[in-house]
Amino acid sequence: MPCTADPTPPPLLIAGATVVAAEELWSPGWLVAAGGRIQALGPGEAPGGVRAEVTALGTVVDGRGSVLLPGFIDVHVHGGDGADAMDADPDGLRRMARFHARHGVTALLPTTWSAPPSALEAAVAAIAEAAGPVEGGATIAGAHLEGPWINPARAGAQDPAGIRPPDGAEARRLLDLRRGVVKLVALAPEMPGADEVIEECRARGVVVAAGHTEADWGEMVAAVAAGVRHVTHTVNAMVGLGHREPGTAGAALALTELRCELIADGHHVHAGAMAVLARAKGPGGVVLISDAIRAAGLAEGEVDLGGRAAQHCCGAVRLADGRLAGSVLTLDVALRNFAAASGWGWPDLARAAAGNAAEALGLSSKGRLAPGLDADLVLLGEDGAGEVLLTVVEGRVVHRHG
Repeated sequence: MPCTADPTPPPLLIAGATVVAAEELWSPGWLVAAGGRIQALGPGEAPGGVRAEVTALGTVVDGRGSVLLPGFIDVHVHGGDGADAMDADPDGLRRMARFHARHGVTALLPTTWSAPPSALEAAVAAIAEAAGPVEGGATIAGAHLEGPWINPARAGAQDPAGIRPPDGAEARRLLDLRRGVVKLVALAPEMPGADEVIEECRARGVVVAAGHTEADWGEMVAAVAAGVRHVTHTVNAMVGLGHREPGTAGAALALTELRCELIADGHHVHAGAMAVLARAKGPGGVVLISDAIRAAGLAEGEVDLGGRAAQHCCGAVRLADGRLAGSVLTLDVALRNFAAASGWGWPDLARAAAGNAAEALGLSSKGRLAPGLDADLVLLGEDGAGEVLLTVVEGRVVHRHG
């Protein structure tokens, strides 16, 4: 169901945690939220007056031994808990939002696959209906179209039957649907007609990603000049780095205008390659994603991918020919894996899990911990190495462990 909670959440104080603030790291520190916004935060112990007021009117959370971060933002997530964006079911999308909130996500973009026009339009319409705060779940911030305008030679697990050349008229229909719910479009920039679609996206403030592509260095440089600013699940479903032709992956690593998605599940990308990406792009250039499908959160077994069978086993989902088909990853696990691979500290990890996505999408009130911003928070146990203890979306506790 849509969020019907009281529009003014009660005060919330998280005290004693390591606080990853927008400009500083405090251990210990504190943060107080009220009315859906961060009111104040600082180092050391919370002021006595603040603690007394929140104790009387709201909730005090003991954050000792844990890490407080901005809530994660997943810009590339197909499903979870049995639901998928292509089901075109608003209730399923809300179930998906609740599932990912249990893993620290406070905002997400349900992501479509390549499919016939009617199926895509139905999926986008359902996302528009479910968009906004979800009771007990993450905010649905819009839709991400991963295809259908991709290169069939790099289809990956996408159904070739749904892939077609970029078409400006189709792009206009989808982008204008339901007051511009589409926020991110992934396409192959080398395909004829891509320039027109990129321009349609730019005109509406929609972020364009290069994905499922065979674009070479020159084509990627041209794509950036045309307005591409994002790379879909970097190094997957694209031309790899070569010493005579840097390829799509080389351009993704080298071109500073591009932010790079990363599926840090240990199946899609080796830890060493994650380290290369971290070194090449720096803290402002990595966007952690789940690329999760409906099997995320479910027991192992057979998975339906739009009528095609896949197998969920050993932490991955594969088609019969062995190709990876999305993931069962959650962003809390992605963060731990990327932290181990990159060696980054909490401020940089917070950018990879939240801040960079917020900047890419223009979500100026999300992705950082600072006064006046949305109280989108995640508290991780065991000094950040443990499970999600608390998820807060715009001041409301949507998940609390135990």
